[in-house]
Amino acid sequence: MEQFEEDLVEALKDVVKAGSWQCVGDAAKFKSPCTKFYADDGEHIVLVRTEEGRFWAMDSSCPHEGGPLDQGDIEDLGDGKLALICPWHYFDFSLETGSSSTGLQNQVYDVRVVDGKVYINTQSTLSCYPVPVTKTVKMDVLSPVEIKSASSENTLCFWATKILCTPDPKEKVALTKDVQRWWHTGKITEIGECAPPNQPSRMDSLTVVEPGKIKRGKGGTQASRVALLHSLANIEQWAIDVSWDIIARFSSVQLSTGDSMPQEFFSDFVKVAGDEAKHYDLLEERIKELGSSFGTLPVHNGLWQSATETSHNLLARLAIVHMVHEARGLDVHPQTLSRFAAQGDTNSVKILKVIYTDEITHVAAGLRWFTYICSKEGRDCLTTFHDLVKLHFKGYLKPPFNTEGRMTAGMTEEVFFLLFYCSMHHVLTLVAFENAEKIII
Repeated sequence: MEQFEEDLVEALKDVVKAGSWQCVGDAAKFKSPCTKFYADDGEHIVLVRTEEGRFWAMDSSCPHEGGPLDQGDIEDLGDGKLALICPWHYFDFSLETGSSSTGLQNQVYDVRVVDGKVYINTQSTLSCYPVPVTKTVKMDVLSPVEIKSASSENTLCFWATKILCTPDPKEKVALTKDVQRWWHTGKITEIGECAPPNQPSRMDSLTVVEPGKIKRGKGGTQASRVALLHSLANIEQWAIDVSWDIIARFSSVQLSTGDSMPQEFFSDFVKVAGDEAKHYDLLEERIKELGSSFGTLPVHNGLWQSATETSHNLLARLAIVHMVHEARGLDVHPQTLSRFAAQGDTNSVKILKVIYTDEITHVAAGLRWFTYICSKEGRDCLTTFHDLVKLHFKGYLKPPFNTEGRMTAGMTEEVFFLLFYCSMHHVLTLVAFENAEKIII
C-alpha cells in the first residue's frame, strides 16, 4: 500500500510539473464514447473513451472540412487499431496517432488518468461549455444595401428569389434551367433588385438535421453508395440555392470605386446554378436506378450555414463558399471516385466525372471574381483571403490537396502555401515538449 501511495504521489507530481496538463474531471463521469471540450482559443478537443475504459484526445474538428468528430463513431480498423470516424465524410483518424488512411493528419493530445481523474496535455483552457466569443465584423462597401422594393418579373433577381422560395427540388431544377435559358437568349436582360429569403424553402417531407447527424457509407455496399449519392444530391440542391442567393443578395453591391459588379459576374453564377441543377438531376436519377429516391434519408444544411455566415460580405462569400468549400470538393473527389470504381459502379463514376469537371469551373469563377474585386479595390488577394478564412471558416484546411484540380481552376502555388499555413498555424501554436519550460510558439 505504501509503495502504491508513493507511486501515486510521484505520478501526481509529474502531472503538476508539466504545467500544460489540465484536469477535465472524474473518469467515472465520462460514460459517452465522445465528449467535447471547448477551448478558449477556439481549437476544441474531443475526449474519446473506449469500451475498455481507455482515454484518447484529438482536435474535435475534422481536418477535411471541419466536421464534428465529437459526433463520430469509434471503429476497429483491424489488429486492435481504433479510429474515430468523421460523421460528414467518414474519414478515419487513428486514436493513437491522429493519422488517416486518406492521408490527412489530426492533432492528438496525451491523456492520463491519475487517482480517478482525467488529465489532457494542452495549453488551451478547456471547458464543458462553449466559450463566449465577441466577433467584430467590419461592414464595408461590399455589404449589400437594403432593398425596399421587389423587382418586376423580367429581372434576374426576381427569378433568383422565386427559385430560392421553391421547395420542391424538381421544380427548383426545372425553373433554374428555364431562367438560365431566358438569360442566355435575352428574354431576361435586367439584373434588378430583390431581397432574398434568409433560408431557402424545403419540402416538409425532407428531414433536415445537423451535419454531424448524417451517416454516410464508405461505398462498399449498394446501400452505402446510395447514401453517398444522396449526400451529394443534397449538397447540389443547396449549391443551386447558394448560386441564386449570391445573385440576388449582392445585386446592389458597390465597390469602393463606386462601380457595381459587371453583367459577366451574374452570367457566371447563372451558369453555376445551371450546372448544379444538372448535377442534381444526374444524381437523383442514379439514386432511382439504385432503387431509392431523394428524401428517403436525412440531409443537412452545412453549406447554407457558410452562406449565412458570409451573407454580409461578397468577398467573404467568394472566399469561403467557392475557394474553400468547392475547392475541398475537388480534394475529396479522387477518393470518392475510387470507392465507386472499386465496386464496378461505372454509371456513378461517369456522373462523378461530369460533376468534377464542372466544379473546377465553379472554383475558377469564385477565384476570378475574388481577384477582380481585390484588384479594383487595391487589396492584396492573399492577405485578404487569409483574413477572411480565419474569420469565417469554422474548420481547418489540411492537406492533401488535389493539386491538379486546384491548379486547373487557377489557384497558384502561393494560394497552396497560404492554405497550408492556415491549416498548420493552429498546430504549431499547440505543440509542446514534455518539459514545460520548452514550448514551441
